[in-house]
Amino acid sequence: MSVQTVSSVPAVSGHELPVIELSDVRLKLGGREVLGAGDLGGVNLEVRRGEFLAVIGASGGGKSTLLRVISGLLKPASGRLEVRGRSAYVFQDDRLLPWRTALRNVALPGELGSGGALSPSEALALVGMSAYANYLPAQLSGGMRARVGLARALAQSGDILLLDEPFAALDALVRERFNDELRHLHEKTGQTTILVTHSIREAAYLADRVAVLRSGQVVAILDTQGRGRRSAYTEGLEAELRELLGSGDSTQNWTAPPRLRSRSEWLPLLSLMFSVVVWQLLSMRTSSFFLPGPLEVWSVLLKYRSELLPQFAYTAQVTLLGALVGGFVGLLIGYPMAKLHWLERFLSPQLIIIQSTPTIVIAPLLVIWFTSGLLPGVVVSALTAFYPLLVATLVGVREIDKTYHELFSTLRATFLQRLVHLELPGALPVLLGGLRLSLNLALIGAVVWEFISNTNGLGLAINQARSLYNTPRVFAAISLLVLLGVLLYSVVSALERRVSRRRGR
Repeated sequence: MSVQTVSSVPAVSGHELPVIELSDVRLKLGGREVLGAGDLGGVNLEVRRGEFLAVIGASGGGKSTLLRVISGLLKPASGRLEVRGRSAYVFQDDRLLPWRTALRNVALPGELGSGGALSPSEALALVGMSAYANYLPAQLSGGMRARVGLARALAQSGDILLLDEPFAALDALVRERFNDELRHLHEKTGQTTILVTHSIREAAYLADRVAVLRSGQVVAILDTQGRGRRSAYTEGLEAELRELLGSGDSTQNWTAPPRLRSRSEWLPLLSLMFSVVVWQLLSMRTSSFFLPGPLEVWSVLLKYRSELLPQFAYTAQVTLLGALVGGFVGLLIGYPMAKLHWLERFLSPQLIIIQSTPTIVIAPLLVIWFTSGLLPGVVVSALTAFYPLLVATLVGVREIDKTYHELFSTLRATFLQRLVHLELPGALPVLLGGLRLSLNLALIGAVVWEFISNTNGLGLAINQARSLYNTPRVFAAISLLVLLGVLLYSVVSALERRVSRRRGR
């Protein structure tokens, strides 16, 4: 049977057509020969404009599959599907981006070009979350995150709201409160709403009609308007217990306890001080030619600072440029490799060859291929720096949860929007870990080039001091190299901590 799918079709004036029509829609997940869990075996359904339809059924009956087919996340294998309008999807889990505040999560549809009539602030106010607009998802309770997820859907352009058990994980009292709020929201917005639920009582309380889905087919559709709303939650012992328990409240936010400085944070500094003291004690038992003490090295640094500081700046420049170029190449190669498995297999041999070749072997060839100056040093530094960021890009992009990609599909995000708003921010913690290693390797590459080519830099300073048998000056140049490495490491580590805090870690 042929498949016909029509979406975003305007309603016909006069005799208005149903907003959603499914005629013998079939779908077998995984290409099974027989119907299995979640499959559709010929669904026939019509949903009128402004209607609240609940879909109930046992687990594996195809409820979520039906909703995904209507939203366009899944394509039916056969049958006829017509959706006259644009839909907004509320998933079972909130799928809030952890690096965005509540307000910025609700603003996401607008940033991707799918914003509706409601502004993000208005949508948050509609679900009672205005006071928590600047909170991160990690600072919100489960009920509050569910509200923000609903607000994001309300801020999205579309007159069809698809709800896939968004409150299933909430406790009973909070869920009842949300049901009341959802009913009021439907009355305010007038959106065509389809709710998937396991709760018979919830379906009867909220919906105008209830569709019963069994074994992938709609076996009955009951008109519940007026009957369920009068009786649900209001009779007998349940009403008495509910009155004693009070109303559910999901607006208690999680607040992190005040952070006290741990004694362990001082251990690195104590370790460094201990090392300096041991170094000084050892230097007192031998001559400065073999092991100059830290005080002597400090005096040499002050004496030759007019020469050593420009060499320090040159090495830092080559290192940063090399890390920038190498990191960019790593991102440029790593991203398509993360998306295309065949490309990863194709490029793997070449990357292994490049990574297995010691940089010190390539450096003499660069003397022949390039003129002296900054460029060869940047090339050597970049060659040592690009691989960690390539691997970090590969791992970081692939670690992004597929559920977020589904969210962006419902928001009709373009490739570039998905890259900028999801994949790069989502992979950022892993990318920063790769950058930390790349910077250290870039520094090694820069110094190796300076050793071989005798170009300006701390590598040259060490060679010159060694040729003059000036061991304190050698140690002074090495100390500046260590300082540069520690500075680069510390800056990236500080960025990592900031990013982790933004994600509630």
